[in-house]
Amino acid sequence: MTPPRLLSIAGSDSGGGAGIQADLKAFARCGAHGMTAITAITAQNTVAVAAVHHVAPEAIVEQVRAVAEDIGVDAVKIGMLGSAETIEAVERALALVGDAPVVLDPVIVAESGAVLLEEDAREALRRRLLPRATVVTPNLHEARVLAGAGESADGEELVRAVHALGRGAVVITGGHREEATDLFFDGDELVAIPGERHPDGAAHGSGCTHSSALAAHLALGFEPLGAARRAKAIAAEAVRDGLREIGSGAGPVDVFALGKPRA
Repeated sequence: MTPPRLLSIAGSDSGGGAGIQADLKAFARCGAHGMTAITAITAQNTVAVAAVHHVAPEAIVEQVRAVAEDIGVDAVKIGMLGSAETIEAVERALALVGDAPVVLDPVIVAESGAVLLEEDAREALRRRLLPRATVVTPNLHEARVLAGAGESADGEELVRAVHALGRGAVVITGGHREEATDLFFDGDELVAIPGERHPDGAAHGSGCTHSSALAAHLALGFEPLGAARRAKAIAAEAVRDGLREIGSGAGPVDVFALGKPRA
Protein backbone atom coordinates (compact mmCIF):
# COMPACT_ATOMS: atom_id res chain seq x y z
CA MET A 1 0.00 0.00 0.00
CA THR A 2 1.36 3.40 -1.02
CA PRO A 3 1.14 5.98 1.77
CA PRO A 4 -0.32 9.43 1.08
CA ARG A 5 2.22 11.83 -0.44
CA LEU A 6 2.31 15.10 1.50
CA LEU A 7 4.17 18.24 0.45
CA SER A 8 5.20 20.93 2.92
CA ILE A 9 5.93 24.35 1.42
CA ALA A 10 7.46 26.11 4.40
CA GLY A 11 10.55 27.42 6.14
CA SER A 12 13.28 25.42 7.84
CA ASP A 13 13.74 25.67 11.63
CA SER A 14 17.35 24.86 12.50
CA GLY A 15 16.26 23.98 16.04
CA GLY A 16 13.97 21.25 14.73
CA GLY A 17 10.87 22.41 16.61
CA ALA A 18 8.72 24.02 13.94
CA GLY A 19 8.66 24.56 10.17
CA ILE A 20 9.38 21.72 7.78
CA GLN A 21 11.00 19.71 10.56
CA ALA A 22 7.73 19.68 12.53
CA ASP A 23 5.74 19.07 9.35
CA LEU A 24 7.72 15.98 8.38
CA LYS A 25 7.34 14.52 11.87
CA ALA A 26 3.59 15.15 11.82
CA PHE A 27 3.26 13.60 8.36
CA ALA A 28 5.07 10.48 9.56
CA ARG A 29 2.92 10.35 12.70
CA CYS A 30 -0.12 10.20 10.41
CA GLY A 31 1.36 7.49 8.17
CA ALA A 32 2.20 9.77 5.23
CA HIS A 33 5.32 10.23 3.12
CA GLY A 34 6.61 13.78 3.52
CA MET A 35 8.25 15.98 0.89
CA THR A 36 9.38 19.60 1.08
CA ALA A 37 9.76 22.81 -0.87
CA ILE A 38 11.77 25.08 1.40
CA THR A 39 10.82 28.77 1.28
CA ALA A 40 13.30 30.14 3.82
CA ILE A 41 16.17 29.03 6.00
CA THR A 42 16.01 30.33 9.55
CA ALA A 43 18.79 30.35 12.10
CA GLN A 44 16.72 29.69 15.19
CA ASN A 45 16.61 27.87 18.49
CA THR A 46 14.14 27.67 21.37
CA VAL A 47 14.85 31.28 22.37
CA ALA A 48 14.95 33.39 19.21
CA VAL A 49 15.08 33.61 15.43
CA ALA A 50 18.57 34.98 14.80
CA ALA A 51 18.34 35.26 11.01
CA VAL A 52 16.07 34.50 8.05
CA HIS A 53 17.39 33.79 4.55
CA HIS A 54 14.75 33.61 1.81
CA VAL A 55 15.01 31.00 -0.93
CA ALA A 56 14.88 32.33 -4.50
CA PRO A 57 11.31 32.23 -5.88
CA GLU A 58 12.25 30.12 -8.90
CA ALA A 59 13.95 27.58 -6.64
CA ILE A 60 10.68 27.17 -4.72
CA VAL A 61 8.77 26.47 -7.94
CA GLU A 62 11.40 24.00 -9.10
CA GLN A 63 11.28 22.06 -5.81
CA VAL A 64 7.53 21.62 -6.24
CA ARG A 65 7.89 20.74 -9.91
CA ALA A 66 10.45 18.04 -9.14
CA VAL A 67 8.31 16.16 -6.64
CA ALA A 68 5.01 16.72 -8.48
CA GLU A 69 6.31 15.34 -11.78
CA ASP A 70 7.94 12.22 -10.34
CA ILE A 71 6.27 11.36 -7.03
CA GLY A 72 2.90 13.12 -7.08
CA VAL A 73 1.19 15.17 -4.39
CA ASP A 74 -1.94 14.11 -2.48
CA ALA A 75 -2.13 17.20 -0.24
CA VAL A 76 -0.15 20.36 0.45
CA LYS A 77 0.59 22.16 3.69
CA ILE A 78 1.80 25.76 3.39
CA GLY A 79 3.63 27.38 6.28
CA MET A 80 6.14 30.23 6.53
CA LEU A 81 6.32 32.35 3.39
CA GLY A 82 7.87 35.61 4.51
CA SER A 83 7.61 37.85 1.46
CA ALA A 84 5.27 38.81 -1.37
CA GLU A 85 7.74 37.38 -3.90
CA THR A 86 7.61 34.01 -2.16
CA ILE A 87 3.81 34.09 -2.10
CA GLU A 88 3.71 34.74 -5.83
CA ALA A 89 6.09 31.80 -6.40
CA VAL A 90 3.93 29.50 -4.27
CA GLU A 91 0.83 30.56 -6.21
CA ARG A 92 2.61 29.51 -9.42
CA ALA A 93 3.81 26.29 -7.83
CA LEU A 94 0.30 25.26 -6.77
CA ALA A 95 -0.66 25.05 -10.45
CA LEU A 96 1.68 22.03 -10.60
CA VAL A 97 -0.18 19.94 -7.98
CA GLY A 98 -3.57 19.75 -9.70
CA ASP A 99 -6.56 19.64 -7.39
CA ALA A 100 -4.68 18.40 -4.31
CA PRO A 101 -6.19 19.89 -1.15
CA VAL A 102 -4.19 22.75 0.37
CA VAL A 103 -3.94 23.62 4.07
CA LEU A 104 -2.66 27.14 4.65
CA ASP A 105 -1.11 27.93 8.02
CA PRO A 106 -0.62 31.71 7.82
CA VAL A 107 2.62 32.02 9.81
CA ILE A 108 3.00 35.67 10.78
CA VAL A 109 4.89 35.76 14.09
CA ALA A 110 7.18 33.10 15.59
CA GLU A 111 6.72 31.71 19.11
CA SER A 112 9.71 33.87 20.11
CA GLY A 113 8.00 37.02 18.79
CA ALA A 114 10.00 37.37 15.55
CA VAL A 115 7.96 38.67 12.60
CA LEU A 116 7.97 36.01 9.85
CA LEU A 117 5.60 37.61 7.32
CA GLU A 118 6.50 41.06 6.03
CA GLU A 119 3.84 43.77 6.24
CA ASP A 120 3.61 44.20 2.47
CA ALA A 121 3.12 40.44 2.01
CA ARG A 122 -0.08 40.20 4.00
CA GLU A 123 -2.35 41.50 1.26
CA ALA A 124 -0.65 39.17 -1.23
CA LEU A 125 -1.44 36.26 1.11
CA ARG A 126 -5.10 37.26 1.29
CA ARG A 127 -5.43 37.80 -2.45
CA ARG A 128 -3.29 35.02 -3.90
CA LEU A 129 -3.41 32.05 -1.51
CA LEU A 130 -6.51 32.23 0.69
CA PRO A 131 -8.81 31.65 -2.33
CA ARG A 132 -6.82 28.49 -3.18
CA ALA A 133 -6.83 26.99 0.32
CA THR A 134 -9.06 24.06 1.23
CA VAL A 135 -8.57 24.89 4.92
CA VAL A 136 -6.94 27.91 6.59
CA THR A 137 -5.62 27.42 10.15
CA PRO A 138 -4.78 30.77 11.81
CA ASN A 139 -4.32 31.23 15.52
CA LEU A 140 -6.15 34.10 17.18
CA HIS A 141 -3.54 36.76 16.36
CA GLU A 142 -3.18 35.58 12.76
CA ALA A 143 -6.96 35.59 12.28
CA ARG A 144 -7.11 39.21 13.46
CA VAL A 145 -4.36 40.20 11.02
CA LEU A 146 -6.01 38.41 8.09
CA ALA A 147 -9.40 39.93 8.88
CA GLY A 148 -7.99 43.39 9.57
CA ALA A 149 -9.73 43.26 12.95
CA GLY A 150 -8.87 44.80 16.30
CA GLU A 151 -7.66 43.09 19.47
CA SER A 152 -11.22 42.74 20.78
CA ALA A 153 -12.37 40.58 17.84
CA ASP A 154 -12.79 36.93 18.73
CA GLY A 155 -14.70 33.75 18.03
CA GLU A 156 -17.52 33.65 15.52
CA GLU A 157 -16.91 37.18 14.22
CA LEU A 158 -13.33 36.33 13.29
CA VAL A 159 -13.89 32.90 11.78
CA ARG A 160 -16.62 34.28 9.53
CA ALA A 161 -14.44 37.23 8.48
CA VAL A 162 -11.51 35.00 7.53
CA HIS A 163 -13.83 32.61 5.69
CA ALA A 164 -15.13 35.51 3.59
CA LEU A 165 -11.61 36.01 2.20
CA GLY A 166 -11.46 32.57 0.55
CA ARG A 167 -13.52 29.58 -0.47
CA GLY A 168 -12.44 26.91 2.00
CA ALA A 169 -13.00 26.10 5.63
CA VAL A 170 -11.36 28.02 8.48
CA VAL A 171 -10.09 26.64 11.78
CA ILE A 172 -9.07 29.23 14.36
CA THR A 173 -6.83 27.25 16.68
CA GLY A 174 -7.28 27.57 20.41
CA GLY A 175 -3.73 27.73 21.68
CA HIS A 176 -3.83 31.52 22.09
CA ARG A 177 -7.39 31.72 23.44
CA GLU A 178 -8.55 31.38 27.05
CA GLU A 179 -10.07 27.99 26.28
CA ALA A 180 -8.14 25.41 24.29
CA THR A 181 -11.03 25.21 21.81
CA ASP A 182 -10.66 25.37 18.04
CA LEU A 183 -13.45 27.05 16.05
CA PHE A 184 -14.35 25.54 12.67
CA PHE A 185 -16.45 27.22 9.97
CA ASP A 186 -16.96 26.13 6.37
CA GLY A 187 -19.70 28.53 5.34
CA ASP A 188 -22.42 26.21 6.64
CA GLU A 189 -21.32 24.58 9.88
CA LEU A 190 -19.92 26.51 12.84
CA VAL A 191 -18.42 23.93 15.20
CA ALA A 192 -16.41 24.24 18.41
CA ILE A 193 -13.72 21.57 18.73
CA PRO A 194 -12.85 21.37 22.43
CA GLY A 195 -9.55 20.20 23.78
CA GLU A 196 -7.67 19.95 27.02
CA ARG A 197 -5.15 22.70 27.79
CA HIS A 198 -1.70 21.48 28.87
CA PRO A 199 -0.06 24.45 30.64
CA ASP A 200 2.99 22.37 31.56
CA GLY A 201 3.52 21.10 28.02
CA ALA A 202 5.86 22.41 25.34
CA ALA A 203 4.17 24.13 22.42
CA HIS A 204 6.85 25.21 19.92
CA GLY A 205 5.68 23.81 16.59
CA SER A 206 2.11 23.13 17.70
CA GLY A 207 0.59 25.16 14.85
CA CYS A 208 2.78 23.45 12.26
CA THR A 209 1.88 20.06 13.70
CA HIS A 210 -1.84 20.84 13.66
CA SER A 211 -1.93 22.05 10.05
CA SER A 212 0.26 19.18 8.84
CA ALA A 213 -1.89 16.56 10.56
CA LEU A 214 -4.97 18.18 9.05
CA ALA A 215 -3.45 18.04 5.56
CA ALA A 216 -2.53 14.40 6.08
CA HIS A 217 -6.09 13.49 7.03
CA LEU A 218 -7.48 15.31 3.99
CA ALA A 219 -5.16 13.14 1.89
CA LEU A 220 -6.46 10.09 3.75
CA GLY A 221 -9.99 10.96 2.60
CA PHE A 222 -11.43 12.78 5.60
CA GLU A 223 -13.74 15.75 5.15
CA PRO A 224 -12.38 19.06 6.55
CA LEU A 225 -14.30 18.85 9.86
CA GLY A 226 -13.21 15.28 10.53
CA ALA A 227 -9.63 16.15 9.59
CA ALA A 228 -9.73 19.17 11.91
CA ARG A 229 -10.93 17.04 14.83
CA ARG A 230 -8.11 14.54 14.36
CA ALA A 231 -5.52 17.26 13.90
CA LYS A 232 -6.67 18.88 17.14
CA ALA A 233 -6.19 15.62 19.04
CA ILE A 234 -2.72 14.99 17.57
CA ALA A 235 -1.51 18.53 18.25
CA ALA A 236 -2.84 18.47 21.82
CA GLU A 237 -1.05 15.19 22.53
CA ALA A 238 2.15 16.59 21.03
CA VAL A 239 1.97 19.61 23.36
CA ARG A 240 1.22 17.39 26.36
CA ASP A 241 4.25 15.21 25.59
CA GLY A 242 6.41 18.19 24.56
CA LEU A 243 10.14 18.17 25.22
CA ARG A 244 10.39 20.81 27.96
CA GLU A 245 14.05 20.06 28.74
CA ILE A 246 15.29 20.76 25.21
CA GLY A 247 16.77 24.26 25.02
CA SER A 248 16.32 27.11 27.46
CA GLY A 249 13.22 28.60 25.81
CA ALA A 250 9.96 27.21 24.43
CA GLY A 251 10.51 23.47 24.00
CA PRO A 252 9.31 21.62 20.89
CA VAL A 253 6.17 19.52 20.69
CA ASP A 254 6.65 15.76 20.52
CA VAL A 255 4.36 13.81 18.17
CA PHE A 256 6.19 10.54 18.84
CA ALA A 257 6.28 10.77 22.66
CA LEU A 258 10.08 10.49 22.48
CA GLY A 259 10.40 11.80 26.04
CA LYS A 260 8.41 8.94 27.55
CA PRO A 261 10.28 6.04 29.13
CA ARG A 262 10.74 3.03 26.87
CA ALA A 263 10.08 -0.49 28.02
